Amino acid sequence: MATGALLLAFALLAGVAVAQRVVTVQSGPLVRTEGSHITIMCNVSGYKEGVEQDFEWSMYLPSAPDREIRIVSTAQSNYAYAVYAQRVNSKEINVERLSGDSAMLHITKVQAKDQGLFECYTPNTDGRYLGSYSARTNLTVIADSLTVTAPAQTLSKVEGDTLQLTCEVSRTTLQHTHLSVGWYLRSPEDATAPPQELVTLSRDFVLRSGGPYRQRMAAGDLRLDKTSATAYRLTIHKLQPVDQGLLYCQAAEWIQDTDGSWFAMTRKQSDKTQLRIQPTDRDFSIQVSTERRSFTAGEPLELHCTIEAQNVPERFFSVSWVFSSSPVAVVGPSAVPVLGPDYVSREAAGHMTVRKESTNVHLLKLQHLRPEDAGKYICRVTEREKTPTGDFIDRSKRSRNVQITVQPLKSNITVSLSSNSSEVLEGDVVQLTCSVQSTTGPLSVIWQWTDKQGTGPAVEVASIDRDGTVWHSPPYRERSSYGEIRVEKVQADTFSLSLYNALPGDEGQYHCTATEWLRTGTEPELNWEKIGEKLATKTITVKTVESSFMVSASSRTPSVTFGDSFDLLCLVKPRHNPRVPTSVTWRFMPAGTEAGDEDEGEFKDLVTFTREGTLQWGEQLLGLGTRTTVDRSHSNTNFRLSVTRAGRREAGKYQCTAVLWRKNYDNSWSEVANRTSNLLGISVVQPESKLRVQRTNQSHVYLEDSRVRINCSISSQTSQDSQHAVLWYVRRATGSEADELLLRIERSGAFEYGAYAEEERLRRRVQAERLSSRLYVLTLNRAEISDSGTYYCLVEEWLSDPDGAWYRVSRESSGVTQVLVRQPEIRLQVEELESNITVKESASIRLGCSIPSQSSKDSRFSVSWYVEHPKDEEDEEDEEQSVEEEKECVFSIGHDAVFGNGNCSPREEPGPDSRLQFERMTSDQYSLTIQGAQPTDTGRYYCHVEEWLLNPRNAWYRLATNNSGFTIVNVMQQVSTLQSVVCANNSLFYFVFFYPFPIFGILFIAVLLVRYKSRSHSKSQEGKNGAPLLWIKEPHLSYSPTCLDPPALSLHPGSVD
Repeated sequence: MATGALLLAFALLAGVAVAQRVVTVQSGPLVRTEGSHITIMCNVSGYKEGVEQDFEWSMYLPSAPDREIRIVSTAQSNYAYAVYAQRVNSKEINVERLSGDSAMLHITKVQAKDQGLFECYTPNTDGRYLGSYSARTNLTVIADSLTVTAPAQTLSKVEGDTLQLTCEVSRTTLQHTHLSVGWYLRSPEDATAPPQELVTLSRDFVLRSGGPYRQRMAAGDLRLDKTSATAYRLTIHKLQPVDQGLLYCQAAEWIQDTDGSWFAMTRKQSDKTQLRIQPTDRDFSIQVSTERRSFTAGEPLELHCTIEAQNVPERFFSVSWVFSSSPVAVVGPSAVPVLGPDYVSREAAGHMTVRKESTNVHLLKLQHLRPEDAGKYICRVTEREKTPTGDFIDRSKRSRNVQITVQPLKSNITVSLSSNSSEVLEGDVVQLTCSVQSTTGPLSVIWQWTDKQGTGPAVEVASIDRDGTVWHSPPYRERSSYGEIRVEKVQADTFSLSLYNALPGDEGQYHCTATEWLRTGTEPELNWEKIGEKLATKTITVKTVESSFMVSASSRTPSVTFGDSFDLLCLVKPRHNPRVPTSVTWRFMPAGTEAGDEDEGEFKDLVTFTREGTLQWGEQLLGLGTRTTVDRSHSNTNFRLSVTRAGRREAGKYQCTAVLWRKNYDNSWSEVANRTSNLLGISVVQPESKLRVQRTNQSHVYLEDSRVRINCSISSQTSQDSQHAVLWYVRRATGSEADELLLRIERSGAFEYGAYAEEERLRRRVQAERLSSRLYVLTLNRAEISDSGTYYCLVEEWLSDPDGAWYRVSRESSGVTQVLVRQPEIRLQVEELESNITVKESASIRLGCSIPSQSSKDSRFSVSWYVEHPKDEEDEEDEEQSVEEEKECVFSIGHDAVFGNGNCSPREEPGPDSRLQFERMTSDQYSLTIQGAQPTDTGRYYCHVEEWLLNPRNAWYRLATNNSGFTIVNVMQQVSTLQSVVCANNSLFYFVFFYPFPIFGILFIAVLLVRYKSRSHSKSQEGKNGAPLLWIKEPHLSYSPTCLDPPALSLHPGSVD
């Protein structure tokens, strides 16, 4: 029997264990990115089979972990709180039921405020509670920092080309995450078709490719390389037409959850690249081109053979040049020409060129055409292609015939002679250029000179052979040895004659005679034949330098201000000649000196440009030598003296002198001429003041204890280097005549307080700032009423002269600012609603005092309650009409939160035995509770509120007072009844409700005995008339065991007969 009971107990325990409910959710913490789609799974087990389970989702914020926020439920449509209701109604948050005991929470776009603890709760469906009914998981929302960038572009490629694209992928997540990067191809024909995966680097750093591209990646034609910390490069070799479409890069950021699974927090795609691939065409065409087809003997011929085909660099072409069925040259794929037997010697002599100019252009050039070169030229192209079987096949094409005609040579040359100038200065260069046009063969040139009239004999200067050799004639050989005569063959048809350091005897007519030659015959017997000769003449005039030598000085700024710059220009004419150089000296006499003074009245040398081109500084220095610069023009005709940051020392008179020198044959120098320029007077004055201070008048009203800011703005100044001293003045509002100095800010930034600041104790409250070079601000902290007045600033402008001395340019005052400091506006309001309260005696009376409006957020309040008692009158009607009442202070609390420190003395002191209870719910809500109400508490109550503020000197003052509405309180007196009297006295209570019971019991027994005896006696007396003599019914007894209904004994009709 015991064994059976034990087995039954074990069975019950096992049944309980099987039926225990368990709710599980996805373990956390779950880290997700903002804006991503998250899911949280919830499962329930151990419930009664056959009943579909409901799921309720809630969350708890980290800031309020004990406050539940309902989100969504499978059972209730209006389950969500307001903060989630809109997102639930828009299906942004929803629950997907997977089965009867499994559901999934979806948040399609998670937000940062969703971070917290999520709870899945399943209501009980078994009739009893056993197990767990909810489970929680933590969700962490981080910022989405993943960026995927690739340039949007359109690329056109040819089949077989190579493509490279780079994608930049980066993120700044603090969590430990992995990246997966892949390239995808979307077909341009079907936009709805899924993209084709090219190659992907998984989160585990495994490289994989899509199905059609696996073989190409194994062959090395498809690659994905990580070239830097953020760069991923896709490379596709040997492009195919199937690779055409939209290419883009896609990256995903993965994080590993606590259960070991990986979750893609976010995925992003880059901009797309449009790739077009042109299929390869194996056909080709040939075109031969030339500038013209008719030539003259000796002219060059150029023939270009162009191969028009696709992917030419990767194909093998051979080009053959043919002239009148005779091979000229063959150029194979290696670009090495093989010449025909008739053209080897011409190529060796440099008269023929065969080369490959580019991948598809070949050149045939004959330098000197001969009459026998006339005929038909053909370009034949052969392509060698390897078949899939490994064999080679050749495909050949030829161009159209190009007919070339060569005319016999006739000289048509023309000669022109030009010079750099028809008139040159002595010592300059005479540059003559002889140009020959329409040449076909080599040229020889002879240079000759005659007098200006052309009457004298022609003298040969130099000649140039047809091979370029220069020969000088004896009269000019000595000068040419010194390099003063130079003859050059600039080009094949251009010749030059240069005479350096021209002399007066070089004046005259110059002749250039050009002869054209033609080579005839063949090697080794070659002859030269003159086929033409032409002559050109040019007249040259040489002007001596003394006749035109002059010097002048000028300046655009005869008067400058301190710190400005001025330039002095010395112009020397004619322009500089190295053979006849010039030395220039700037001279200076300071201002204020007289010509009669021996020391200061003379001009002193500042700087000299020597004839060798060097500088030589004199005794007098301007600006200590640091602010003076000199330069000259490239032609040495302009000599400039520049003075920067001019000061008083630079004022005076300036002039320049120039000396002309000539170099002799023995390398000695002789002075040719000396010139002195005009005088230049320079005056240096102080700058005109441009100081302007904002003069707008303003008026401002500030509250006491606030911050007063007054601006002093400088709208313009004389110079960017100006410095300012600012003086702040105040004119008291009381009508003071003199303006008081408040503060002075020196130009160096030093502060100096005025007597007013010390007198008014402003030194600790006044603050001066320089926000910029043109804006100054005066700030009065914790403003007082005595700070009211008129404020303005006085600005002094200072400048430093070039010698470092400071001087005041001007001073100007700003507009005035009227400042009025007042106390806060009185906005104190106390609730004035009147009410009636009727309470029983010994109950509690609650009196409220509400302050809906206050003058300042820093206000403090003194609150007092008063009661007005009605005077005692016997007639109640007269009492309602009586208006004469007396006021009594009930309770008072000061603004310093001290009881009894208000504006009255309460009748009852606060303490542990006091009936008064004060409570301050908020800064503007007060209440007073009177416990144990008494009839004497009847009256009209109101609260008196005083508003206090702290002035800038930390002293409290009363700003305003106000009273609330009346609260009429009636206390009902308790009336004495029999019930209350009995219950109030214990002796009487026991006497009435307990003592009568034994007495009634004894009486009842006595009545029974009397009745029993009377019945037995009646039987003996019943014989007379058959009726009983006495019939007594039982009395009706009713009582109540409580003090509310005392027992009562009553006799009802018929109880006694």
